[in-house]
This record gives sequence, C-alpha cells and structure tokens, in this order.
Amino acid sequence: QVQLVESGGGLVQAGGSLRLSCAASGSIFAINAMGWYRQAPGMQRELVARITTGGSTNYADSVKGRFTISRDNAKNTVYLQMNSLKPEDTAVYYCQAGIRSTTRRYKEDDYWGQGTQVTVSS
Repeated sequence: QVQLVESGGGLVQAGGSLRLSCAASGSIFAINAMGWYRQAPGMQRELVARITTGGSTNYADSVKGRFTISRDNAKNTVYLQMNSLKPEDTAVYYCQAGIRSTTRRYKEDDYWGQGTQVTVSS
C-alpha cells in the first residue's frame, strides 16, 4: 500500500502565503515525478506545478513567479510554497506522484492524495 498525505491548506487573505506538504509512505520502491494539481468548483482539475526526481520544474502560467515547488527525496515529500495568493487560487489542491511500489517494481502507477482546501479571501 502506498499513501500520499497532504497538509497545510487553510484560509488566507489575498496577498498572503501558504505552504502545502505531501508525504508519500508505504511500500515504495521508487518515486518519479511529483506534482500539485487543483480543482475549483465546477472546473476541471488542472496542473499547478510538477517536479522531476532531478529537480526540473514546470508551472502553470497562472502561478509562475508566485508558487514554488520543491521536494525532499530523502523524506519522500513534495512541497508547494504559495505566495501572493489571489482569490482565483481558491481550490482543492491535490498531490500526485508516479510511484513504483515494492510489489510492482517495473510498473509506475499514479497515486493521489485526498486533497486539501485552500481558500483565499478578497
């Protein structure tokens, strides 16, 4: 079993900051890319930021310059530092990771966290 557990969401005023964390645990053999997605009410889930094992990153245009994704490979954890938050950043944020488990070492599967609510008030 592999689990992703997110933390760090909450309510913040526009212009404020939040830091999300996502820790992977369980029968992990290897973790490939990790990312953050978000889904606002009535909208499709969208990629916010992604980071490879080697540290290469890519961001949605809407968050470039405001959000920073990072990871600690020793802790199997990915972070999302969100600065200069806007009301349009309000959404449920989901962590995602490509993981090979100890029982499926040659097959990478996508795992998702349960989601954490981020609400930005104007």
